[in-house]
Amino acid sequence: MISMKCAALTGISPELIKQLKMGKPRTLELQSAHNVVTIAGIEPGTSLFMTSVDMEDLSAGDSGIVVDIISTSISMKRIIEFSQGLHFEERERTSARIQVKCNSNATVRTISHEGVVAPTLVEVVKTSCYHAI
Repeated sequence: MISMKCAALTGISPELIKQLKMGKPRTLELQSAHNVVTIAGIEPGTSLFMTSVDMEDLSAGDSGIVVDIISTSISMKRIIEFSQGLHFEERERTSARIQVKCNSNATVRTISHEGVVAPTLVEVVKTSCYHAI
């Protein structure tokens, strides 16, 4: 078993994690603020832990996968809505797109979280992830 520290993406759909375990790279668009903050500080070539467990519920023993980052991008979309010609509302939505490939299965050993504007960091124990071709 190999132990490593990395940032965590939480609340990822179990279906997506299942697809990633098949070994093919996938591109994700993340809109949760805590996941966008995590991606903003990550470079391609870095490993991340991904789990379907919500950030608030993440604890030692939770399982997920370690993925390798192939590419990242952060974008912002501005939306302006007009209502009855007198009132308008402006909103912004920041999202992160990442392309990842599964590296291994993993289980959380320890968690470090310092608030909403800092990534959740975990120490995980990696196990082998085999793919049928």
